Amino acid sequence: MSVLRARNIAYRRGGRTILDRVTVEVGPGQMLAVSGPSGSGKTSLLLIAAGLMPADEGEVLLDGVPVAEWSSQARASIGVILQTYGLMPFLTAEENVALPMQARRMPRAAIEEAASTALEEVGLAGTRHRLVSELSGGQKQRVALARAIAGEPEVIIADEPTSELDPENRDRVIKLLVAKASAGSAVAVASHDRHVTAACHRVIRLVHGHVVPGEPRR
Repeated sequence: MSVLRARNIAYRRGGRTILDRVTVEVGPGQMLAVSGPSGSGKTSLLLIAAGLMPADEGEVLLDGVPVAEWSSQARASIGVILQTYGLMPFLTAEENVALPMQARRMPRAAIEEAASTALEEVGLAGTRHRLVSELSGGQKQRVALARAIAGEPEVIIADEPTSELDPENRDRVIKLLVAKASAGSAVAVASHDRHVTAACHRVIRLVHGHVVPGEPRR
C-alpha cells in the first residue's frame, strides 16, 4: 500500500499566499482530516497532493516518487472526490463510475462488477442507469465517491464528501471511508463536518496558509 507525502508546499494566486510551506503525510490504514475556514487552502492542498494542480514550491511524493514521474498506474491508484463532483452529466451514474477503470483498460466484466459494487456501497444501486443530470446534488456527491473507490485505490482524497448529504447518507459515507482506511487505503479528507473529523485518526487545521497540528483521534 502507498504513502502520500506533500512537503513544504507553497501555492500563491493573485498576489495572495494560499499555502505557505505546508507539509502533510498519510499512509496505509490512516484517515487524515484537513479542516479550516473557507478559503484556508484545503481544496488547493488536496488538488496538489492528488497531482491535479502544480505547487509553486515543494514536492508531492507517492512512495518516494515525485509527481512529475508518476506512471499512469500510480495516478490510477489515487481515487479523488472533487467538491464540484467532476461528473459527466450526459452519462449514467454507472458509466461515470466506470470511466477511470476504462482508462486503466481493466477487463469489461471487472469494470461492471466494480462499478456495481461501488454504487451499492454508497446506496445508489437503484440509480445506476440514470443520467447524472437527473440526480440530486447529494446523489451526485455519492456517485463521485463511488467513482473514487471503485477498483480499490490505494489512496483516497476527498474534498468535502458529506457537504450535501442528509444525516443517514453522511453516516454511510463516513463509515465507508473508515472501512477503506481499515482495509489499508490512505485516506485524506477536507471537511468542515465535525462528524467526519471525529472519525479520523489525525486532524490538521489550516489557518492563513499554515498548518496548526491537531490531536490524534485514535
